[in-house]
Amino acid sequence: MTINIILGIALVLAAMWTVMTVRLLRAVIGLAITSVILTIIMFKLNSPLAAVFELSVCAGLISAIFISCISLTQRLSEEQAAVRLLPILLVLTGIVLYQIHIPMDLHLQTAPNENDVRNIIWNVRHLDLIGQIVILLAGAFGVVALFKD
Repeated sequence: MTINIILGIALVLAAMWTVMTVRLLRAVIGLAITSVILTIIMFKLNSPLAAVFELSVCAGLISAIFISCISLTQRLSEEQAAVRLLPILLVLTGIVLYQIHIPMDLHLQTAPNENDVRNIIWNVRHLDLIGQIVILLAGAFGVVALFKD
C-alpha cells in the first residue's frame, strides 16, 4: 500500500515539475519521468499492454520529438510564465475536493462478456469516459493558456 502512495506522490511531483519548469529541455525530461512512473503504476494495476505503449510512445517517441523541436521555440516571457501557477491551483483544488468527501460511487464494474464496445463504454465504464473528457478539456485549456496573445 505504501508503494502506491509513494508512486502517486512521485507522479504528481514529476508532473508538477514538468509543467512548472521554465526550461523546455527540463520539461521534456520531466515528461519522460512522469511517463515512466505512470508506466510502473499501469504495470502494478495489471495493465501491461497499456504500460508498454505508455513507455514506448510517451517516454520514448514523444520525448524525442519534443527534443528535436526545442530549437524552434523561444523562452517564455514574464507574462506567459505566470501561467505556471495553474498546476498549483489544480492540485490544491484536488486536495480540497478530496477533503470534502463528496459521496460518489467511484467503483468501476468489471466489463461483462460482451462484444459491443459502445455498451461497455457508455453503460459500464462511464467513469473512464468522464476521466478522458476531463483530460481532453485540461489539455485544451492548457493549450489556450499557453498560446494566447
